[in-house]
Amino acid sequence: MLRQRVPVRPLGLADLDAAMEVCARDRAAGVFVAARIAEGALRRHPGSLLGHYRDGYLDGLAWVSANIVPVGLDPDGAAALATRIGKMRRLCASIFGPSEEVAALWAQLAPTWGPVRAIRDSQPLLTTSTRPSVLQVALDERVRPARPDEVDIVLPAAANMFTEEIGYPPYFGSDRGYRSGIAALIRQGHTFVRVENGEVVFKADVGSLALGCAQIQGVWVHPALRGQGLAVPAMAAVVEQVLDGLADEVSLYVNDYNAPARATYARCGFEQVGEFRTILL
Repeated sequence: MLRQRVPVRPLGLADLDAAMEVCARDRAAGVFVAARIAEGALRRHPGSLLGHYRDGYLDGLAWVSANIVPVGLDPDGAAALATRIGKMRRLCASIFGPSEEVAALWAQLAPTWGPVRAIRDSQPLLTTSTRPSVLQVALDERVRPARPDEVDIVLPAAANMFTEEIGYPPYFGSDRGYRSGIAALIRQGHTFVRVENGEVVFKADVGSLALGCAQIQGVWVHPALRGQGLAVPAMAAVVEQVLDGLADEVSLYVNDYNAPARATYARCGFEQVGEFRTILL
């Protein structure tokens, strides 16, 4: 559909199909934004999705909220988006997505948005559509979807994982908002856990689900049980259950220096299909 000749503008409900088409070009890379669209962001959060136009057609886009996530932006698109969001520094906690797109965007924003907490330059983007059981990987039968009455025991595991990964707690003061997000994932059947003696010892979430692709996030093993062979069968069980009905492809991205995690994912059948970059603001 032809649109006005404005390089970057907010997308609305009329742009839903075009926006999903951009995400579907590489669904493993675009699933985070596609999931936000599928969840109703164009209606519930107007202005959170910005589109870049070339010759009147949607060429690329970006989710712009607490996180900035580009999808399909070339250097021209990144430059145009940076001009549009240049004054939003205080609203954003991170920029993540395909490595080249994030690098192009950050090259424009860095002079006024720096310094940053951290830059994760290389985060392999991994996917699999193969059941680990087909690869003869043992499944941990104790891994299952978390129950709604288990929010209280999932919350500490989720908070510990976040703090280990990001470097600061997910909330200060009241945990009400954070608890609400955890409860929502559990209600959707998107949080998988192994519980021992009333305590979560393994957790993983389907953080984004769209276009037949499920992106796993928040993978965590209790520190006391690390290095004991729990991760591979537990993660394999998650992949198996996700492929049972939620999606036909499972994706995730991991820090390149996290050798144990990368080995776990390789054992579960994941292969690299791209590279992400994250800038923690």
